[in-house]
Amino acid sequence: MRTPSFACIALLAVTALSVIDAEAVMLNPRGLGQALVYPYYTVNAGQDTLVSVTNAGDVGKVVRVRFLEGYNQRDVLDFDLFLSAHDVWTGAVSNDAAGGARLVSHDRSCTLPALPVEGVAFLTTGYAGAHADGGPSGIERTREGSIQLIALGDVIPGSATAIRITHQWHGHPGDDTPPGCGEITETNVEADLDVPGDDLSGVGAIVNVGIGTFYPYTADALSGFTARALYAPPFTLPDLRSANSSEATRGVARAYVSTGKGTLAIDYARGEDAVSAVFMAQALHNDFLNASGLGAATDWVVTFPTKQYYVDRRFVAAPAAPFDQAFSAPERSDVWLRANFFDQEERAFTTDVPPDGCGFICVGTFPLVLPYATNVVRILPRHTIDQPSEVFGSTLSTALLPYGFPYGQDLPPIGAGWVDLDLAGYGASLPGGQLPADGRAVALKGLPATGFMAYNVINANAQPGKLANYSGVYAHRSIFACITLPDGSACE
Repeated sequence: MRTPSFACIALLAVTALSVIDAEAVMLNPRGLGQALVYPYYTVNAGQDTLVSVTNAGDVGKVVRVRFLEGYNQRDVLDFDLFLSAHDVWTGAVSNDAAGGARLVSHDRSCTLPALPVEGVAFLTTGYAGAHADGGPSGIERTREGSIQLIALGDVIPGSATAIRITHQWHGHPGDDTPPGCGEITETNVEADLDVPGDDLSGVGAIVNVGIGTFYPYTADALSGFTARALYAPPFTLPDLRSANSSEATRGVARAYVSTGKGTLAIDYARGEDAVSAVFMAQALHNDFLNASGLGAATDWVVTFPTKQYYVDRRFVAAPAAPFDQAFSAPERSDVWLRANFFDQEERAFTTDVPPDGCGFICVGTFPLVLPYATNVVRILPRHTIDQPSEVFGSTLSTALLPYGFPYGQDLPPIGAGWVDLDLAGYGASLPGGQLPADGRAVALKGLPATGFMAYNVINANAQPGKLANYSGVYAHRSIFACITLPDGSACE
């Protein structure tokens, strides 16, 4: 056996340290980070969404919690959460009597402002009245969307804030209340904070107790999101625009993007572009199960976590790539996609017109359009007419249909298979990136997307008292594509 040289060992050690100490935005496949993205919450169809976040660090942490409605990612509720070392916070998003959604938490961790015992209703102020954006203004708009959590800083051990938020054990489980939640203000926290570590992890679950369905998923974790503490005026920030990197040499934030073959470093002048880069996908792949004999149905959640920064007039005067349509009346910002799907016998279907044309008159097929920031795609639904989706009861839904089946016509059973959802089919790409080594400009094909597939099976023949519903969740798989500009050659 050959013995490695000391020079080789030293090189490996330096390489390992550079990976461990990297200060650049990346999706952490191990699930820990400074920021978390939960692709979906809903209270439709009798469902609740359970939310949990864990601080795996040895010191306390302050976290901004944002609930975003699904049309245009306007805030419907936000607050600061104070997690002591090794703390877990939980809450549930449920139906509110007024017709919207409500967050209820019996967790004792400190929040600012404090959450009442009865919970707090989601608000319309972010998108109605003076803040109208062309979308619906009613409370029902709060019923589904996504969640984002961003670490504002780690709490310095021994500081006044650390003492206030640390749970005190009284000998009874569930009774260890922090002593100083009521003493926390916006102005007495900042001096007690340091750069946050990559210690946050999160899970969500959509549950319907009445029919026995449970759809759990893991939140996307962004490590290296910030190289500084973010708790500072104005307190409307931070958001995903706040990404920054000490490593960036050609901008404010560097993204480490997984190419499928390795990791590519790209610098961006804007934080939101670096976050978009790590979510970029030329295509999404996942399965579907629609066998009529099983009473099965499939929904895909497809969330664009940074879409608002490119389409919402709060942030841009005109729509910006990778999106090309501003959010406005009638209540949408369309993204046009292509899809190919395959059954278990290798039969292929597509949403596109066949290459050799469609004759004198093309068959009217429902276009594949995702209009919102959070979308639910009904994969080959039993009925194609507009209606809530079959699994989640979503009103932000689009039917994925093969070419040749007119909108409004019930589909023949295709059973099961998988879908290739092409996010770059109409030329979408994210520009603005630069390779740190030589400054070459690059563009990433597709759109920044995340989400999962969920299916439900109803056993109509179950005996009384036996389980009749079965559910499953699978994260999307994705394809990455990067090109250098202006020649268009591959850069990975």
